Amino acid sequence: MASATDGQASATANGAQQSDIDKEQVYQWILDLGDPKKREQALLELSKKRESVQDLPIWLWYSFGTIAALLQEVISIYPAIMPPTLTAQQSNRVCNALALMQCVASHKETRAPFLQAHIPLFLYPFLHTTKTSRPFEYLRLTSLGVIGALVKTDEQEVIQFLLSTEIIPLCLRIMEQGTELSKTVATFILQKILLDDTGLSYICQTYERFSHVAMILGKMVIQLAKEPSQRLLKHVVRCYSRLSDNPRALQALRQCLPDQLKDQTFQSCLADDRSTQHWLSQLMSNLSEAANNPSAQGMAPMR
Repeated sequence: MASATDGQASATANGAQQSDIDKEQVYQWILDLGDPKKREQALLELSKKRESVQDLPIWLWYSFGTIAALLQEVISIYPAIMPPTLTAQQSNRVCNALALMQCVASHKETRAPFLQAHIPLFLYPFLHTTKTSRPFEYLRLTSLGVIGALVKTDEQEVIQFLLSTEIIPLCLRIMEQGTELSKTVATFILQKILLDDTGLSYICQTYERFSHVAMILGKMVIQLAKEPSQRLLKHVVRCYSRLSDNPRALQALRQCLPDQLKDQTFQSCLADDRSTQHWLSQLMSNLSEAANNPSAQGMAPMR
């Protein structure tokens, strides 16, 4: 009769063998990305594995021709954007490629070369789209997910790269016109840019930049008063709170902060969200201090 120890050893051996089989299968799917006939299935299978295979980003980045194959998938969809003819199947396929790019963007060892290759720029045409059909919305949302994965790391080189691109106006347009989920991710990206000192300085450097951000945030607050969303409101409040850390932006916010954030409009929405309550309270405290500090009011205006 086999002992419990024997059983454990057998189970461990089987697990290791299974792991090796899984690894070999993943390797094969990566190889299949180089074969146009096998690529669609390989994209699907690999996108399912991106959470469970820890080294997948490294294998994807350093295997021959893999990133080129993913870029080819992205570029091949451009003609379906204008005129807008993107089908659900096309959208699903390219979104699987984007999911693998997000995987690479999230990993500490592959994120820097991913940025240095300027790969995010290839996704911007998808963020420019305004068609509201599901294939386009899915494409925008997945593209935002790649940018979101980059900013989650709070690395200054990521913010500096994004500031050299058109990501802020693209996010602002999605914040104004997108679905709730797209708005949430786009606002999260803006929030992460603002939380970086360079990002805050950049947005508050000119009145045009600040006013564009403040106008969109204000529209969102008015809309949220009609259709509340706790997670979206959380990011909007955090953006306002961070803007109030800039002296010139703080003076401007005294004039343009929506009344709905000053009264009890969102009291029930934020009842169980202490974090957002804290940032809203911090915002109001900064505004109150500015009102009671005459020396700050003479500060040079934004140009």
